[in-house]
Formats: sequence, structure tokens, C-alpha cells
Amino acid sequence: MNVPLARRGARRSGPVSPAGLGRILRWALVVAISVLFAFPLYWVVVTAFNTHNGVFSIPPRFVPAFHTDAFLYVLEHTNWLHYMLNTFLIAGSTVLLVIATSAAAGFALAELSFRGRGFFLFMILAVIMLPAQALLIPQYAVALHLHLLDSYAIQIIPFGASTFGVVLFRQFFKSLPREFWEVARLEGVGHLRYIWRVALPLARPAVATVALLTFITSWNQFQWPLIMTVSHSVQPIEVALSHYMQTFEANWRKLTSAVVLALLPIVALFLLLQRYIVDGVAGRDSGVNT
Repeated sequence: MNVPLARRGARRSGPVSPAGLGRILRWALVVAISVLFAFPLYWVVVTAFNTHNGVFSIPPRFVPAFHTDAFLYVLEHTNWLHYMLNTFLIAGSTVLLVIATSAAAGFALAELSFRGRGFFLFMILAVIMLPAQALLIPQYAVALHLHLLDSYAIQIIPFGASTFGVVLFRQFFKSLPREFWEVARLEGVGHLRYIWRVALPLARPAVATVALLTFITSWNQFQWPLIMTVSHSVQPIEVALSHYMQTFEANWRKLTSAVVLALLPIVALFLLLQRYIVDGVAGRDSGVNT
């Protein structure tokens, strides 16, 4: 009885196979890349919770001290909550507008037959090739003549359509059985009602994916509101951070505390919708059989 056990143990402690070694190396590479990308964010958190002397200590402290006075200062002595509400208003309105326009355009390109449908799809995809910086001057001129500068509208309306959203909704709607739309037509259901009551509920992963990516993009807007707005009453959180860099100067604890507060909504939303994002990008769990 002891001999087979000894042989079995010897086999287990033998040299690692090439496949096992490759797997170990891949995991080591993944961990190294993850640490490389995550460390700057971790260092921001450590600095925000550190003491004033701990920020400049040598050797540096890599464990958060969990001092919250810098967070309390940002919340109590600045207009942080006002900037946060501005950003939530802008990002939330943009998400609703993008979902509405993307679902309508995606449905039209997937289900409706009209002349030039392929050309319109090509033109939508061609928008990706245009650098946003090349359009800033004509866009500023249009906003000036429409009297939209320094307002919430100029931060919402220009981003109310998404090329990625149109393409993603088109792919999901093309996977829906044609019988759904035919039955809806026989029942007298119009296009918009069909999209709202039938198509969108079946495309929940696409809705979650477009909503999250649009929210993150809108939340992180900096160049556009910096150019199009001058009043603090309508500016979002990213512009406020640039003001705080001048206000707090070398007070890294207060600045990083503001950064952490700005990141919290994005991280929380990502954790809530992560499963739907994976399903939406991979095309799984769309509610129908492709």
C-alpha cells in the first residue's frame, strides 16, 4: 500500500510540464500587468488617507493610515457636492438621450428596409475616424450662434448620439426573431412602442453596456466643458479638479481625496453592471437564441 502512494507522490513532485509552465507564466504576466496599472490608483488612495507627514515620509508608507480629515475638508469647505450634482445631471441626461437615439437608429438599421441603409451605416461608422479636436472650432461657432455656451445643454446635446451604441443595438436587434416584429405589426404596435416594450427589454446587456460606457465618458469629460463653459455653476467634476489643483497646490492629501470622491460613483456603477457589460460585449444572454 505504501509503494503506490510513494510513487504517486513522486509523480506529483516531479518537474512541471511545458503546458503547466506556460500557464504559470501567463498568470504571472497577467498579475504583473494588473499591478502595474492598479498601483497608481492604489497610491492615490494611500495618499488620500495618509497623514500630512506620512505623504512625504521616506521610506514611503504603502499602507493607508485611514485618516479622513482631508475628505471632510473637501466635502465641507468646497462646492464639491454642487459639482457632483452637476456631473450626475449631465451624465444621467446624456445616458438617457444616447439610449433613446441609439435604440431608434439601431432598430431602423436592423429591421427597416429603406434606400441607402448601407450608406447611412457607413457614414455612422465613418464618424469614428474623425478626431474630436478637429471639430472643436466649428462646434464652438455653432454653439455660439445657438446661444448654448455656458449651459447644461451644450454639455449634453452634442453627446446625445453614440456610434458604438448604434452598432451594438443594431447587432442585438438583428438577433431578435423576425416573428416578434411581425406579430407586433399585426397587433397594431408602432415602431417606438415595439422598441420600448419588446426590443429594449430583450437587449438588457446592450442597454447596460451603452449606459455604463456613456456614463463613464460623460463623467470624465474635461476638454469640452473647459472650452464651452466659464461659470462654476454648470461645470462638472473634472473641471473642478483642475481648479482644486490650483487651490490646494502642494496639498496632495486634499487633492487626492477629491480624486477618490470623483472615482467612487464610476467604480460603484462598474461593479453593479460588470456582468451585463461582459454579456453585452460577448453577445451572450441577449434574451433570444441567435
